[in-house]
Amino acid sequence: MLNVLVTGSNGQLGSELQVISQEYEYNFFFTDRESIDITNRDIVQDFISRNTINYIINSAAYTAVDKAESEEALANEVNHIAVKNFAQLAKEHNIKLIHISTDYVFDGTNHKPYSEDDSTNPQGIYGATKLAGEKALQEISPSNSIIIRTSWVYSSFGANFVKTMLRLGKERESLGVIFDQVGTPTYARDLASAILDILPSINNQQVEIYNYSNEGVCSWYDFAKAIMELSHTKCVVNAIETKEYPTPASRPHYSLLNKAKIKREFGITIPYWRDSLQECLELLGESK
Repeated sequence: MLNVLVTGSNGQLGSELQVISQEYEYNFFFTDRESIDITNRDIVQDFISRNTINYIINSAAYTAVDKAESEEALANEVNHIAVKNFAQLAKEHNIKLIHISTDYVFDGTNHKPYSEDDSTNPQGIYGATKLAGEKALQEISPSNSIIIRTSWVYSSFGANFVKTMLRLGKERESLGVIFDQVGTPTYARDLASAILDILPSINNQQVEIYNYSNEGVCSWYDFAKAIMELSHTKCVVNAIETKEYPTPASRPHYSLLNKAKIKREFGITIPYWRDSLQECLELLGESK
C-alpha cells in the first residue's frame, strides 16, 4: 500500500482529507505543526525516510492574511521555505507532490476567470509568500508534482466565513457584507475528494498548475445571503463596499478561477457552490 504524507491535517482541507481518507486505499500519515516542523528540512527528510513516503499533499499554510502583514518572516517560512523543502525532497526521493496555493497570487483586476498561465501580481504578504512557494517548487521542478490554486475555502471544520456568518446571524438582526469582491467559494471536502481522485493519475515531467474552486460565481454578499437563506436565519444582510470595511491586507476584487484544465485533464466533475454549501450546512446541523 502506498504511503501518503498529509501536512496541515488540523486545517480545513486536512480535516476533510482525514474524513474521506477511509474511502481510499492508501496508508495516510496525517501531521500538523506539533508532529512535524515542515520548515526544518532535516526533520522532514527523516520523516519521509522512516515512513517510506510515496505521496505528499501539502495543505499546510500560513493563512492569516491580515496578520501576515506584520508576521512576514513566519509566513515566508511556512508558505515558501517549507515548500522548497518538500520540492527538494520530492525530487530526491521520487515522490509525487500536490501543493495547495491560492487566488491571492493574483491582483484581482481581471475581467474574466483567471487561467493557470495568467500573470501573477500578489498585493500582500500572504499572496507574495504563497507565490514564492510556487516559484521555488517550479524552479526545483520535481517530476509528478502539481500546484492547485483555490479560493474562498470553507468547511464544517475550523474557522471560516460560513461559521462566522452563522454565528453573527444568530447574534444580530442585520450585518453588512462586501458586495464588490467576486469569486467562488470552495467547499474543502470537494477539494479533498478531487485531490485524492487525481492522485494516481498525476504523470508530468514539469510542475503543472491547476485551478480548483466550486462552480458558479458570487460576491461575499451573495454568499452570506445564501448562508442565511439555506440555514433559515432571519438576519438581514446589507451590501457594503470594500472601502467601508478596511483591513490591513488588500483582497482581490475578482477571484474567479477557470477550472477547464483540471476538468479536462483528470475528467473530474465539480459541484455548484450552492449545492456544496447546502451539504456543509446539513453537516453543521444548520439546514432545515
